Amino acid sequence: MNSVYEPGRPLLADAGTDEVQRTYRRITWRLLPFLFLAYMINSIDRINISFAKLRMAEDLALSDAAYGLGAAAFFVGYLLFEVPSNLYMQRVGARLTIMRIMVLWGLVTIGTSLVGSATGLYIARFLLGVAEAGFFPGVILYLTYWFPASRRGRITSVFIMAGIFAGIVSGPLAGWIMTHFHGWAGLRDWQALFVLEGVPAVLLGLFAWFWLDDKPHGVSWLSAREKAIVQAQLASEHAAGGGSHASFRHLLRDPRVLMAGLVFFCIYSGTNTVAYWMPTLIQSLGLTDLGRIGLVSSLPYCIALVAMYLLGRSSDKHLERRWHLALTMFTGAACFLLLGLFQGNLPLSLAFMSLGAAACLSAVPLFWTIPPAYLSGPLAAGGIALISTLGGIAAMIAPVLVGAVKTRTGSLFVAFDVIAGLLVLGALVLLLGIPARLLRERGKPD
Repeated sequence: MNSVYEPGRPLLADAGTDEVQRTYRRITWRLLPFLFLAYMINSIDRINISFAKLRMAEDLALSDAAYGLGAAAFFVGYLLFEVPSNLYMQRVGARLTIMRIMVLWGLVTIGTSLVGSATGLYIARFLLGVAEAGFFPGVILYLTYWFPASRRGRITSVFIMAGIFAGIVSGPLAGWIMTHFHGWAGLRDWQALFVLEGVPAVLLGLFAWFWLDDKPHGVSWLSAREKAIVQAQLASEHAAGGGSHASFRHLLRDPRVLMAGLVFFCIYSGTNTVAYWMPTLIQSLGLTDLGRIGLVSSLPYCIALVAMYLLGRSSDKHLERRWHLALTMFTGAACFLLLGLFQGNLPLSLAFMSLGAAACLSAVPLFWTIPPAYLSGPLAAGGIALISTLGGIAAMIAPVLVGAVKTRTGSLFVAFDVIAGLLVLGALVLLLGIPARLLRERGKPD
């Protein structure tokens, strides 16, 4: 039986809701566990430097400003190669792209254990950014090959929850490795951390070649009818949206794309400040034991895990993205401002830190339901990567800014005030610059 969808074909005339649900359930269980685990390892390998810093700073004589530059060097490489990686993925396919990215970032993570100076750290972090470039936007694009807009909010939320699970386990895991593997194979505690957390990426990357498929039409684990259901829903969505016929050069001049990039810039400023400076902030509040720091650092991710699911479900149910995202950003801003006001109170400081961090983390999956609703067709790859790149500039600037403020003032709270202002700015740009009528999610969720 031919599995290629043709408009009006009788094959789909009797496709009921139960059959459609079964089809997408099969796709979800095939793809999402692997992508979830891959992103979880990705997040752990990206932010493990925030825990390694608690010991390697002394060994390498790193100042807070130098650490900020090291954290930012990752994003220099990432931003330079993000768009080319996503465009190249359309030529060679997702399977080869994801395998290449994971194997390379695992090897670079292992190699980071060999750095012996601040310069070496800068080089290693830059190379890690080059290796990882394109993974996140590539997966966001990959999901558009399989799921219509009415399902992507939930799927994207579950995928990004992997980053939250990574945050939950990375702290205790890092504390355990650095406590129990100091001296293993002649390595310092932070060196063992990089080695042991780099190996899984290499192994899972090799497995990707055997497990992933590029697009629905060529897979062997869906029936011809199931392939036709998927292709019919995607074709109907593209027809309703009208597609995009502008050139990539036009995207660079499209104010709506640039505004989306600015919104992501503001969100990413918050999430990266949380990712790279939260262990240092917790230490400054009076906690010194690595195990306790790791446990406390997992609290914001536990809160975000619940918030992500509830917000994603509500957003999909109402097919409303903007206000869900804006209110989440306003909540994060309020918590970061209150953090500075109650810095002398440990319980309140931890509470506002946790809630503010959870709000920033929860904003990410909400945001990534918006660009695919605006962009479609061939330009989705370049458009999504461009928005990610524009927003990712924050990831390069924020660690340097926070490190400089911490070095100059001795306090992180002023930096968190700046992040709060950016979150407010981003929410206002979202509400005023990206009206709901521009989004093409007109269908009802199944």
